[in-house]
Amino acid sequence: MHIPYQLKRSTRARTMRLVVHPDARVVVTAPHAFGQDSIERFVVKHSDWIERHVKQTRGRIVIRVWRHKIPVLKKRALVMASERCAHFAATYGCTLKKITVRAQKSRWGSCSREGNLSFNYKIAVLPPHIADYIVVHELCHLAEMNHGKKFWDLVAKTVPEHKTTRAELRRVVVVYD
Repeated sequence: MHIPYQLKRSTRARTMRLVVHPDARVVVTAPHAFGQDSIERFVVKHSDWIERHVKQTRGRIVIRVWRHKIPVLKKRALVMASERCAHFAATYGCTLKKITVRAQKSRWGSCSREGNLSFNYKIAVLPPHIADYIVVHELCHLAEMNHGKKFWDLVAKTVPEHKTTRAELRRVVVVYD
């Protein structure tokens, strides 16, 4: 079986290395001294591992972000979050103090007890229904600072399909170019 891969030669590498990226790209990093035959044997030897990891990438929603566009995305995310918060806050009858946009690694948003909302700048590249879900989720924390039944009932008020949207959000992977 032939596994397509990208080969990177490295002067610093001492051994070969395999990486399966979120978009299912397979990259082999090898020292210059290693010949093509030994690289092919290495890939074949690890083909089960590669297939398992490529299979895990199926069903993911891959969104590419250019690093130099991050400042623009932060501004766009702040505008979008402010507009959507104002829209949904009217529906819920809640008031918030401050909205910030950050480069968070593991969160899409957060809500402080003081009433401040923080959003990941990556919401600017999400489909609108997913971004709205994140905004509603954080706004509902202003009323319920937990994930209990009352909280989810509040979310369902404006996002009745929140379970499927949340599952979709969990499949999103942002890849930097």
